[in-house]
Amino acid sequence: MNKYKIFKFELIKNLFLKNSIEIETTLNNDVHFNTISSLDKSTSNDLTFFHNNKYFDLLKTTNAKACLIQEKYISNLNNKCIPIVVADPYLAYALISNLFSLDHNISNGQLHSSSIIYDDSIVSENVQLNANVIIKEQCIINNNVIIFENSIVGPNVIIGKGTKIMNNCIISNTILGKDCLIQSGAAIGEKGFGFTPEQKIDIKHIGNVIIGDNVDIGSNTTIDRATINSTKIGNNCRIDNLVQIAHNVQIGNNTIIAAQSGIAGSTIIGNNCTLGGQVGVAGHLKIGNNVIIAGKSGVTKNIDDNSTIGGFPAVNINKWRKSIVRQYKGIK
Repeated sequence: MNKYKIFKFELIKNLFLKNSIEIETTLNNDVHFNTISSLDKSTSNDLTFFHNNKYFDLLKTTNAKACLIQEKYISNLNNKCIPIVVADPYLAYALISNLFSLDHNISNGQLHSSSIIYDDSIVSENVQLNANVIIKEQCIINNNVIIFENSIVGPNVIIGKGTKIMNNCIISNTILGKDCLIQSGAAIGEKGFGFTPEQKIDIKHIGNVIIGDNVDIGSNTTIDRATINSTKIGNNCRIDNLVQIAHNVQIGNNTIIAAQSGIAGSTIIGNNCTLGGQVGVAGHLKIGNNVIIAGKSGVTKNIDDNSTIGGFPAVNINKWRKSIVRQYKGIK
């Protein structure tokens, strides 16, 4: 069975109009597409997109029916493929990928017979609970939430409207915003790594986690509850798989953290930051707004706004690159 729907171009055009994306094309509204595909894998009923010059040569050979493309590149597209001119092809692709994909975005409003809801928890309208979901004490599950198989929610959890919790997640002591996606195996709101170093006396964590709206948390990522107050993740953040966020960390809006990164306790990360894969950030630091940290970097001190850094210990990215060249050439 095809994993995609078939859509007329009219529906795609209306989606662009809704999102204020201007287009120019000779396609008529009744033209249909089977799927969206890459330039090299497309067939004659597919839609494709061009956003990276690494794939420039494929514009001549693609078999796609139409291509999302910038105006400056349309002369390089073969005659069989009809251009759909947009300012940002990758943004256009991102929007219509949600249109094509059948990924169960809409709740069916059904509570599976094996799901368990504790008496003092509230489940609102049109919530979908799949097999073996447990909603523990003192939880509020708002409208249109979907929770997939084997996930455990609670105690002390509020989930905002339209949020989706995938399989095998554990979420406790957390306030989750609306329209979030928590991917399979994530653990949010559990105890952090806190104890006295010599006697190993456990420090009880009594805080919580607060996650904003439209946040995506990757598979097997862990976000620890605060020791006293709140661990916070801002709106519109994207956190990849296998990321560790320790107790009391605060992350600003629109920040992106790639896979296998670790943020130690009580560190503050600003708005609009990007952390590459396998970045390590020490505890009790302050990372400013609009900071970019290269992959595999180790951050050991505070970082000013608008910085781009890399290496270990992480320094200004240009200084780091020069040091790498000097090491390679054997210069002291």
